Amino acid sequence: MMRSLYSGVAGLKTHQTRMDVIGNNIANVNTVGFKGSSVNFADQFYQTTSPATGPDAATAAAGSNAKQIGLGSQVASITTNITEPGGTSSTNRALDLAINGESFLIVKSGGATYFTKAGALNVDTNGTLYSTVNNATVQGWMADAAGNVQRDVVRDLTVMSADNLYYPPTATTNVTLKGNIDKNDKDLQVTTGADDVITVNNGLVATISFYDKLGQLFTAKLLIVKPEEEVNAGEPAEGVEFSSYQVFLGDVMDENGNSIFVKEKTNEDGSTSYVATGAKVQLGGATYSVRGENLNTETGKFTQISITDGGKDDAAVINFNKKTGEFLNVSSETDGGIREESKDKNSSIVFSITPGDEGEEADRIDNTFDPYDPDSGTGGIMIDVSSLTQYSTKSNLTYTKGDKLEARGAGNIAGEMKGISIDEDGYVYGTYNNGSKKCLAQIAVATFNNPSGLEAVGNSLFAQTLNSGTFDGVGEAVSISGSFTVGALEMSNVDLASEFTTMITTQRGFQANSRIITTTDSMLEELVNLKR
Repeated sequence: MMRSLYSGVAGLKTHQTRMDVIGNNIANVNTVGFKGSSVNFADQFYQTTSPATGPDAATAAAGSNAKQIGLGSQVASITTNITEPGGTSSTNRALDLAINGESFLIVKSGGATYFTKAGALNVDTNGTLYSTVNNATVQGWMADAAGNVQRDVVRDLTVMSADNLYYPPTATTNVTLKGNIDKNDKDLQVTTGADDVITVNNGLVATISFYDKLGQLFTAKLLIVKPEEEVNAGEPAEGVEFSSYQVFLGDVMDENGNSIFVKEKTNEDGSTSYVATGAKVQLGGATYSVRGENLNTETGKFTQISITDGGKDDAAVINFNKKTGEFLNVSSETDGGIREESKDKNSSIVFSITPGDEGEEADRIDNTFDPYDPDSGTGGIMIDVSSLTQYSTKSNLTYTKGDKLEARGAGNIAGEMKGISIDEDGYVYGTYNNGSKKCLAQIAVATFNNPSGLEAVGNSLFAQTLNSGTFDGVGEAVSISGSFTVGALEMSNVDLASEFTTMITTQRGFQANSRIITTTDSMLEELVNLKR
């Protein structure tokens, strides 16, 4: 009879444990990334009062089963339901992540590596990504200066480091000139004068802007002229009647409207004057510069620009189909030396700036441009003119920075970081006030053969165990096993309906086990009373 007392006690203890687990589940029903647990019972050790016997042929006796008395129940396991996802709660916050799949964020806290489903992230004062739920730093792979992620051993993601706070400026390498040239436009009918001198107030004006290596903005003034005589138009197309136009340079100015060909100089007596910088600009097959004799040293103005290398016949030539008004090509002899294998051949004109070799050293412009190298095809700016037309409508010329086909080479000013964002594959991007966007890092995740074997250590953190499988230190991209939902969080996977139902059965089980003890006590009391 005493055995039933201890069976009741064992039953009370197991149901108490189950109630503790249920209480913890319900308490964390709104905890981000929480995984509910369940308790499994097992029967206790049995006391065998009579072993099993087999049939006896000699006595014709039948066999008998063993007589065993159980000693109650015990907690067999407390299993964390990790694989069942919690509900997704939308937050519309750019740094909140919900994991779709069985992978875990890798985080570090106190020098130890843990794993979590809590994707409420932020950036600390050092610029490092961390989880706001447990203050553990998020692990992943950093990107190099070009934005390429280097997948090796995971590390803290310091995405707002000093190197990433600013986006370096980039020089313009491609400009697209667009619009229409009316062949009857009076601005095209001009007299260009001497062979090596261009009057800068002549021609149909087209402007383009571009950035140097420091991100400074410049504007070039191009002069489009209908030649008085036949020019070297190349071979536009066999049997096609064509019209040709020459493109000369008028000026290149900085963002303040100052010409790069001129610099202000302070004289010994304190007065100011203007001097030629000797800067040289290649446009097509001709190179332009302003000579001192053409410069008004008192005003800094000039009306003529000289072709220092070549003559007017070397100026860039654009050809159009006379009948259709469509663009044909740029004369190969006057494009500036574009390589035959280049995609820019026959459609673009070389534009390149060098400090020049004339003038006093102090007066020369800064070397902030990469000059064009015809051997490698690098440097300078390719002005794509293939979008121009020659229709009988008003002349209208515009431009866009960048290649018209691939939208590359536009260049940009330096930018300051204004925020970060994360995409569904875990790539962390910095956005800058110059409109640029750069990949800074990628968040890594970890998966386990037996995720239920992970040990919960609190603060929505899990640690690996011998039964969960081990983390290799590198991790994997979330796209291998799932994805991130950005602007959302994975909530607790606790099902209140199930928990309350289990609570009822647990309560009834506890009551029933308590009745075992009270009933056994009554029976013992009756046994004691037999003495009376």
